[in-house]
Amino acid sequence: MKVLVATDKPFAPVAVKGIREVIEGAGFGFELLEKYSEKNKLIKAVAKADAVIIRSDIIDRQVLEAAANLKIVVRAGAGYDNVDLEAASEKGICVMNTPGQNSNAVAELALGMMVYAMRNMFNGTSGAELKGKVLGIHAYGNVGRCVARIAKGFGMEVYAYDPYCRADLFENDGVKVFCRLEDLYEKCQIVSLHIPATDETRKCINAELLGRMPKNAILVNTARKEVIDETSLMMLMENRGDFKYITDIMPAADAKFAEKFPGRYFSTPKKMGAQTAEANINAGIAAAKQIVGFFKEDNQTFRVNP
Repeated sequence: MKVLVATDKPFAPVAVKGIREVIEGAGFGFELLEKYSEKNKLIKAVAKADAVIIRSDIIDRQVLEAAANLKIVVRAGAGYDNVDLEAASEKGICVMNTPGQNSNAVAELALGMMVYAMRNMFNGTSGAELKGKVLGIHAYGNVGRCVARIAKGFGMEVYAYDPYCRADLFENDGVKVFCRLEDLYEKCQIVSLHIPATDETRKCINAELLGRMPKNAILVNTARKEVIDETSLMMLMENRGDFKYITDIMPAADAKFAEKFPGRYFSTPKKMGAQTAEANINAGIAAAKQIVGFFKEDNQTFRVNP
């Protein structure tokens, strides 16, 4: 049994060490492909693999077609839109993610971005504090719940919207819930996005929705860039000089946003949400353990494809 770890953006060395120990400890072979500059290198490496662990690497139909022995792909992280689920299902390949392993890292970044925006991006002028501010969490999964926990420590008033979340979770966490998405945006000065990119959510964050937010609104996006209607957001920011957009996923129109809205727009140069040693270790080792469980016990708990 051969397990390939294919990461153009590598795991931390300590995470690689932990992954190797889990894989080899189970009696499986281990192969590492890092910082590959060409897709062909990935295609060649995956050709004889029985399992592959990835991060943000693209596993499309072409890659899957080249992997004659592949039985499982595990995305070390929560999002899995970088894997062609339809093609994987057609070939009988199981696809998993590792939900919750990066959640605290992403949540801490989201709160850090809120501080950065509230303090006028540390430009030397007087800003404002998070204490007492009203925060809306759009989607209350693992990351959203971590954001709520940290935000309450700042003394923020926390609201959330998630029609797929059990009511008792909000109640147990002391978070107020809205049944209408529009109400969340109308109430909250700061909104933190944690929705996946699906057919339902693509470009759902638009001027009509964001225009409902109160004065001095801040939108924080540590989810996916696809959920933002960039053209619509840009029009809104042109009309509202009080609106700030802070994102961990660089928009396609990054240069234009930066030029038009200095002091009101910031994007990380690359996605940083899971870029901590702890998240690297947690997600990588979780992925390795899931592969072992899949082959030895047929454990498919975190399967994401039909």
